[in-house]
Amino acid sequence: MQGKAWKFKDNIDTDLIIPARYLNTSDPAELAKHCMEDADPTWINKMQKGDFIVGGENFGCGSSREHAPIAIKAAGVPAVIAKSFARIFYRNAINIGLPILESPDAVDGISEGDEIEVELAKGNIINKTTGKSYKAQAFPEFMQKLIDAGGLIEYIKRKK
Repeated sequence: MQGKAWKFKDNIDTDLIIPARYLNTSDPAELAKHCMEDADPTWINKMQKGDFIVGGENFGCGSSREHAPIAIKAAGVPAVIAKSFARIFYRNAINIGLPILESPDAVDGISEGDEIEVELAKGNIINKTTGKSYKAQAFPEFMQKLIDAGGLIEYIKRKK
């Protein structure tokens, strides 16, 4: 996966990811239109499918709504890189098939607009702009299977 980095601050909560006023739908395409709207109202019009969100500490804090990772994934973000994630957001992201990587060094070494590449199976994050590489913990095999299937529900459907 390769794309441009969009940086966000610490404590990006689920209301900033997908504002509560849009929770009257669970349609991923509709949620995607409003992704990150309260953090940066112009982001959805600037980003391109394949671009990455790079966040600070405690990304995804706040309520436990699944709408937040669904909106990010539906917007075309292939993965989120942050210094740390709220635990419920982390699990919701894996459950819906959105890869998330914790790497404080990568977050500190990536600037907005940098071109980055992510190798999920190895946990490698490469800043193509600066030439620097960073490590995140690679997903265990069973979690990689969930991601590859598109999330927990799709994984279970394939098992039947």
